[in-house]
Amino acid sequence: MDSFEFESGRVLEDVDVEYGTSGIPKYDEDGNIVNAIVYCPNIFGGRSILAQYHNLIKNHDFDRNDYFFIRIFSLGVPGSCSPSSTGLKYNFPQYTFKDRVNFKRQFLAEKFNIKNIQGLIGEGFGGFEVFTWACEYPDDMDFIIVVNSSFKTYSYRYIFVKCAESIIEASDDFYSDEYSSSFSMLSIPIFRLLFAGYFPESILENASNDEIDALMEGYVEDGLFMDIHDFKSRNDCMLNYDVEDKLHNIKAKSLILGLEGYLFFNPKKDCAPLEDLIEDSKVLIFDYKSEKYYEDEDYSEMGFEIISFLKQFSE
Repeated sequence: MDSFEFESGRVLEDVDVEYGTSGIPKYDEDGNIVNAIVYCPNIFGGRSILAQYHNLIKNHDFDRNDYFFIRIFSLGVPGSCSPSSTGLKYNFPQYTFKDRVNFKRQFLAEKFNIKNIQGLIGEGFGGFEVFTWACEYPDDMDFIIVVNSSFKTYSYRYIFVKCAESIIEASDDFYSDEYSSSFSMLSIPIFRLLFAGYFPESILENASNDEIDALMEGYVEDGLFMDIHDFKSRNDCMLNYDVEDKLHNIKAKSLILGLEGYLFFNPKKDCAPLEDLIEDSKVLIFDYKSEKYYEDEDYSEMGFEIISFLKQFSE
C-alpha cells in the first residue's frame, strides 16, 4: 500500500502486505466479491486447532470453493509491515488491535475492492483481531468464528505478558542500533515462560520431565525465528487489549468455541460469558482428551460444528 496511518497519527509509506488466497470469489451484479472470509491465525500456525480440520473438511460434504478465503499477514508480522521487515526495530510505531484491523480493511479495499466480507475466522491471538473488528466495524461481516480466544488481556494472560515485558526491558541491548546475539538469548526465557500457557495441562501433567524438555525445546525453537522487536510490539499491543465494553456492538452471527485444559485460556471466563454479551451467538466448550503429545487428538466434534455453521452461509 502507498501508506498506512496508525491511530497514533504516525504514517508509514510504501507498506508491504503479504497475503494468500484459496477458494473461488463470487461476485454480485455490481462486480463486488460477496463470499470473502478473512482468516486470522494464532501465533504459531503449526499448533493450530483449526489446522486439524483440513482433512475433515476435505472428506466431508463441504466445498471450500463456496468461499474465497483470504489470509493477510497482520501489521507487525514479517512479510507484511513489521519492526524487523522495515528496519525500524524499536522505532516502529506502537500499534493497537484496531490498527491491525484497519491495516487489513485498507488492504482489502485497495486490493480487492472489498468493503464488506462474509465472515471472519480467528484462533488464539487471531481471535483478538476478530473480536476487535466485529466490535469496531459491526456492519462489515455476516458472521464470526472464534476458537480458543478472549475479549481482553487479564489474569494469567496479563501476568505472562508483563513477565515477557520485564525480561525484554532488563536487556541493555534492546534499544541499541547494533545487532546483538543477546536478542536470541532473550527469546529463550520468554518462550519457556509462554510454553506453560500454550500446552494443555493434561499433556504436561502426564509427561515425564524428559518429555517436557523435548516439548519445550521445540516450542522455544519456533520462538527463535521471531524477531525480538516484532515480539515486543505484539506483546505491548496485548497489554492494552480489552473490548469487553464494546461486545454489545457485535451484529454478526457468532460461533464461539473453547477447549478446556489450557492455563493461558479459560473457556469458562473467556467464552461462556459471550452468550449473554453477544446477541446472536452460540458458545460451545469442549474437553481436551489426549494425555500424550504424540497421540492424535480428535477435533472432529468441533470441526463438524464449524462446517455446519459455515454451510448456513453457502446456501
